[in-house]
Amino acid sequence: MNNNYKLSVNNSNNFEFTESDLEKLDAVRVEKSKFHILNDSKPYQAEIISTDFIAKKYTVKVNNNTYEVAISNPLDELIKSMGIERGKTKVVNAIKAPMPGLILEISVEVGQTVKENDPLLILEAMKMENSFLSPRDGVIKSIAVVKGNAVDKGQLLIEFE
Repeated sequence: MNNNYKLSVNNSNNFEFTESDLEKLDAVRVEKSKFHILNDSKPYQAEIISTDFIAKKYTVKVNNNTYEVAISNPLDELIKSMGIERGKTKVVNAIKAPMPGLILEISVEVGQTVKENDPLLILEAMKMENSFLSPRDGVIKSIAVVKGNAVDKGQLLIEFE
């Protein structure tokens, strides 16, 4: 099977390549991330500056010009057409108790702006302290508990705007 690859360069120029096109490419690695490439008898010096393998995005320098390149294959295109994008996360708007316990500490206030991984509260359950960190950047809309409260599994603790 001959896979097709789509390349988007600087979010404006789009190209399609097949595996056989890539096999014909005359490229020689000269260092870990540097390559010498011949295309139609023209030499090119290429260097991979940065990589994001999960998003399949790369920053490449070719003859001292820098380009942002995104690569996708047929499976990536199918997933995208279904409305699912790799690397995207759902937005969490509420924190609920994963188990019954006792609220030991609340580190935020209503209206406070928090960053991802900021501490929100501590829940004691089964003689263990469980710290809850913010799953995203946001603003605290409401706090449904107070220090010293006993909570049930699934009970709303904190809500984001």
